[in-house]
Amino acid sequence: MSVEALNAAPAPTEENGLFARSGVLRRLMRDKVAMVAALLLATIGLAAIFAPVVAPYDPYLTDLTKVMQPPSAEHWFGTDNTGRDILSRVIFGARNTLMLGLVGVIVGGFLGGFLGIIAAYNRRLDGWIMRLVDVMLAFPAILIGLAVAAIFGAGLTAVVIALVVATVPDVARVARGAAIGIMSQEFMEAGRAVGVSDRTLIWRYLTLNCISTIFVFLTLRFGQIILIGSALGFLGMGAQPPTAELGMMAAQGRDFLFMAPHIATIPSFAIFVIVLAANLLGDALRDVLDPRLQT
Repeated sequence: MSVEALNAAPAPTEENGLFARSGVLRRLMRDKVAMVAALLLATIGLAAIFAPVVAPYDPYLTDLTKVMQPPSAEHWFGTDNTGRDILSRVIFGARNTLMLGLVGVIVGGFLGGFLGIIAAYNRRLDGWIMRLVDVMLAFPAILIGLAVAAIFGAGLTAVVIALVVATVPDVARVARGAAIGIMSQEFMEAGRAVGVSDRTLIWRYLTLNCISTIFVFLTLRFGQIILIGSALGFLGMGAQPPTAELGMMAAQGRDFLFMAPHIATIPSFAIFVIVLAANLLGDALRDVLDPRLQT
């Protein structure tokens, strides 16, 4: 087999590529639950992106004449302990919460995927990389957030670092497992035999065949990352007042659970809706993209 013939071979990426699978969107649209979850996430995402336009009030404007008002026609979600509109703060808080989740998943997914694929391709580095992954797995995200907050101070940066570190080891294990399966294929052995460069083998024949597996895992992981980020915000390691962030907003309302329960329950319900929608959509994408689940 020549180098030109090997480089032109479409089979590896056509069969397993993320975007090359025929009928993926059609099968996904048949799942009504997935469509509802996707529509819900899209609505929340668009509201977060256009928060300055969508929010009815300034989320940081206090009004001590309207403290802890219940939901009404004027303030649909009520007001908090300083008279700020909770709906506006939830919209801006969703922006920060989603941003934390996306950054954690994207950066952590990239680093974890890179480590897992390199470990599978270079067996000499495999042991060292996987021992590093084991060390990272030994530290919970909460503990990492505490350590980062102690060094750099509490804030969004501390949460992002904690979420990235929490994502990398799991993605690395998934990517390594998928890459080992690809490494056993004949086209990888043939590529090495005819002298195809490591860069071409790793990118075109290994990485592209692992993308769908990594992507499916990240869609399932996104909801968990949102939950971890909100938990860190609830513990005071994330966004600091007056910045709106759903986890921190829920924490601020816990002192008023009996007087004004909506202050804590509405941001908490927003987190619940985002995580549930992300998990439902992730399950549907796994069913569509994982060939082992195809009937």
